[in-house]
Amino acid sequence: MMSTEETLRLTVAALMQLTRERQPDVAAAIGLTQPQLSRRQSGKSAWTLTDCDRLAAHWGMPTLDLLAGPTHAAGCLPAARRSSVGAQTAMRLETPATAPSAPRRAAPTATPAPAETAATPASAGIAAAPVSAEAAPAASSAPAAPAPAPAAAAVASSAVPRTPRRAAPAGPLPDLIRDRVVAALTEAGGDADVAQAALIKRAVPDVMALFAASRVGGRYEHSEFPPTADILQKRSQKGADAIWEGRPKWRSADLHRAARAGHITVDVTALDMNAAYLAALKTWLPIGKLTHSEGDHHDPKRSGVHLVDPGEWLTPDLPSPLGSRQEPGPLWITEPTLRALIRCAGMDLCTPPKIMESWTSGASEGLLEKMRRALVTVRDEAIANNDEVTTEYVKSMYSKFVSTIGESAANREIRRPDWMHIIRSQAFVNLWLKAHKAHKAGLTVVQMSGTDELHVSGNWQAVFPEGRGLSQVKAKNIYTLGGDE
Repeated sequence: MMSTEETLRLTVAALMQLTRERQPDVAAAIGLTQPQLSRRQSGKSAWTLTDCDRLAAHWGMPTLDLLAGPTHAAGCLPAARRSSVGAQTAMRLETPATAPSAPRRAAPTATPAPAETAATPASAGIAAAPVSAEAAPAASSAPAAPAPAPAAAAVASSAVPRTPRRAAPAGPLPDLIRDRVVAALTEAGGDADVAQAALIKRAVPDVMALFAASRVGGRYEHSEFPPTADILQKRSQKGADAIWEGRPKWRSADLHRAARAGHITVDVTALDMNAAYLAALKTWLPIGKLTHSEGDHHDPKRSGVHLVDPGEWLTPDLPSPLGSRQEPGPLWITEPTLRALIRCAGMDLCTPPKIMESWTSGASEGLLEKMRRALVTVRDEAIANNDEVTTEYVKSMYSKFVSTIGESAANREIRRPDWMHIIRSQAFVNLWLKAHKAHKAGLTVVQMSGTDELHVSGNWQAVFPEGRGLSQVKAKNIYTLGGDE
């Protein structure tokens, strides 16, 4: 059975949700600061009787009704205090219902495409209008045909893929995440561990519903199940495809050699990049089916994968964007890695890469931007409020989005292995950009590995802001290279 203190914390969270108030709003209304209210809600300090009286007055109900539990208190909340946006339930993150559009006329010899949603035609690059509108000109040029019989219409509509019409969310996108957390805490009776486990279990369908909501009104209709190019096919059931993502595993050979010989002693800080995959959601993603091309030409308005001869790396005290690859010769890389190599060639860090062939589509850098911003907003709030339940839920949402959009039994709503590779590569490129920034600022880059780990020597606080924010870094540990080692 929950204590009165635990029940009050749950009640406060539920009433804040119903009124769409944030901690700074409620804190100001009852004479507290936001950190003080946050400590009370996290259980690090206790609510006082004076706090209870002020909370009850703020929400227009007797104090005993406030203390009777979230369900009773919600029923006592004056109708005028309820947010009109809050009319949607806390379970809003289910997949939005879709309304079918008119079937498009199929060519007589065309084989019907699989019945996945949002399939962009192979010839489409960047579509400037909804796909359902594209059939209108063709229809207007032909004489009107009699309406088909109901049975015939049903057969025809089932044979032609439809463009989904996603339902617009009832409120701001961050509220979809907040509502799910409140619902999970309510269902768990305020038990944070139980709620967190339930939220993580639902992370994949929830993040896909958030993604669908973020695309309502989007300028481009992306393909969710385009035919997979041969180069993206796995070479065995448990194996990988031929794409090289550029995962780094590098350390300064000269520096470590000198340290082992006892010639130098260097103080090193291991830095951790926050939410690397969340930051990497901002990247150029192909919209439709990848099409093949040959020749040494890069179109910045397209994205995909490329077979390149990467050229020669000329900067031994800085890692290459290619990561830990040592073998010479051509290899398949993603759009972020290619753009990084072209940028490096422009700075004389390497010789220019040569593109041999490509699989690309018209692209956008904003396909995931609305979803990314919603996740960043809620993550920042959760960190400020010491809300580990929400922090871990958001982390699970973006990390599982990246890991399951390729070919995963955990996610049946999309199959874009090209997106998965590109987002991962963008995370590695972002880490390389941090290393390059440190190098330009005069820091010594000692090591770079994984998705988010950068070891440097020097005054790193003058180069990178410290904290848990998306643009900040954390110091994981400090060690000495050389000396008595």
